[in-house]
Amino acid sequence: MNHQGKKKPSPQKKERLRDREATKAEILDAAEEEFAKYGLAGAKIDAIAARTGVTKAMIYYYFKSKDALYQEVFQRLVRELNQMIQQSHLEQLPAEVALKMVIHSAIAYEASHPYRGRLWFHEAIQNQGKYGKLTGWQDSFVFLMDILERGIGEGSFRQVDPFLTTINILGICVFYFDAQENLSYLKPDRQLLSQEMIEKQTQEAINLVLGGVLLYSENSGKV
Repeated sequence: MNHQGKKKPSPQKKERLRDREATKAEILDAAEEEFAKYGLAGAKIDAIAARTGVTKAMIYYYFKSKDALYQEVFQRLVRELNQMIQQSHLEQLPAEVALKMVIHSAIAYEASHPYRGRLWFHEAIQNQGKYGKLTGWQDSFVFLMDILERGIGEGSFRQVDPFLTTINILGICVFYFDAQENLSYLKPDRQLLSQEMIEKQTQEAINLVLGGVLLYSENSGKV
């Protein structure tokens, strides 16, 4: 017992808890890929079960319904995004530095999670965003808007429209990955998902965005 008289969990119980969380994570990973390919309407629980190696009954044990599983997929990715934002402490940095770091992190995130951008497209097309808006994803959108508004207030950014500029920045960060299978036909010699190309795209995106929002003279040099 601990000093409060409570019995500590047994090693066996801890192992069961770890197995439970690992199983749920595997189901969510498989569901994320399935929903990204087919959306809520077209996704099949059978396919998720086959990809994970568990039974349909086990999936329904953990998530109750396909809708509940779909919502948890979104909840998980939004939790991760919000955690990234909370740990970044970008509000303590000058707006220009913060914006560079957001773009760099956003592209790195997309590169590590190739299916997640497509989730949002299917959600918009099939469900008009009704599930997505329940996740609180808006916080990350507002966070980027706040950086732009802060830069305008500091006098380092032009008087851009923060709302529209945030949409455009997200498009720059996401489209490269969502459309890479189509874009690869334009330049077959370029491996768009290689580390080299992703790093190049990151720098191009940073230069493009900062070139559009920064207040600087034509002779002040490269952004």
